[in-house]
Amino acid sequence: MDLQETDEHRALRATVRDIAGKFGPRYYVERAEAGEPCTELWQALGDSGFLGINLPEEHGGGGAGLLELAMVVEETAAAGCPLLLLLVSAAISGEVIGAFGTPEQQRTWLPRMASGESKVVFGITEPEAGSNSHRIGTTARRVGDEYVVTGTKHYISGIDEADAVLLVTRTGTDEGSGRAQLSLLIVPTDAPGLVATPLPVSVTLPEKQFVLHFDDVRVPADAVVGEEGGGLRQVFHGLNPERVTGAALCVGIARHVLEQAADYANTRSVWSTPIAAHQGVAHPLAKTKIETELAALMTTKAAWSHDRGLPAGEASNMAKYAAAEAAHGAAEAAIQTHGGNGLATEYGLLPYWGLARLLQIAPVSREMVLNYVAQHSLGLARSY
Repeated sequence: MDLQETDEHRALRATVRDIAGKFGPRYYVERAEAGEPCTELWQALGDSGFLGINLPEEHGGGGAGLLELAMVVEETAAAGCPLLLLLVSAAISGEVIGAFGTPEQQRTWLPRMASGESKVVFGITEPEAGSNSHRIGTTARRVGDEYVVTGTKHYISGIDEADAVLLVTRTGTDEGSGRAQLSLLIVPTDAPGLVATPLPVSVTLPEKQFVLHFDDVRVPADAVVGEEGGGLRQVFHGLNPERVTGAALCVGIARHVLEQAADYANTRSVWSTPIAAHQGVAHPLAKTKIETELAALMTTKAAWSHDRGLPAGEASNMAKYAAAEAAHGAAEAAIQTHGGNGLATEYGLLPYWGLARLLQIAPVSREMVLNYVAQHSLGLARSY
């Protein structure tokens, strides 16, 4: 594994940072506080070919990999514009449809996702299932040439911005283990019987959260992505990219708030020197800078492994854990550096703190990452 970035990668980072920088943190914070999507930035990235950088060229994508998508995610966040739906539409849905979708599904969705015309969000979370996907209760029954979908999903991001949801459903039960047989369906967001209800959260984000109710929603049989009953394997193909891009988002958040904190500390003087000269201010920032760089290295390793078809579960989980911890620590240190101004709307730090804190919980919690590492990396007895 070569950690030296290529000229193309450096140019990619610079270009994305330039695009996002034209919008910047003021734009993002205003949208977050208003609960309005960052439509203009999303379209600017689509127009420049960066939303589909990891998608096949024959379907309008850039033909690159997860490593390059992670760079796009990181640089937009480092410019003060972390886009949560990049994890969902570009990483999960794009990767899954690109890998398992039928030629018709790929022709229908991937070009529009790459251009920014369409988003396809992801629906897996249910209140009774939690992290146990085998307990998913949303069912899809085959009736003739259709599937009939019934159930509820919680905490689904961006359904109001999307044209479809890549939905994880139960299509049967394994007789031997009793576990759910899962299947993925592409369900249009305007399908009759699908009702999206806003789910209020106190985190300040441009993206809204929803509860989805499926009341006998009918979709054609060709809405299945991959094979019926093979959804668990397909879901896991999308979860590593989600964790890698989640880690990249956190690295970008940390870079942004640390840059802002360093600028503030170097210009703010209370006594005879800038507050940056005091170790009580400098050391917390230096500590999180180290943690951010370490998380960035693990994120690169995870993306590199995924792109080469190597086992990437361990690295993806570790990257997500390390980066979320680094982002939260960096936001905490930045707020403390600003003192009372850390809570002032003018300085706009709280939305980044809230998103960093959210990413310690989702898309996979710290505790589930630790469970994974304990079992798979250390060979400890399974605890769940």
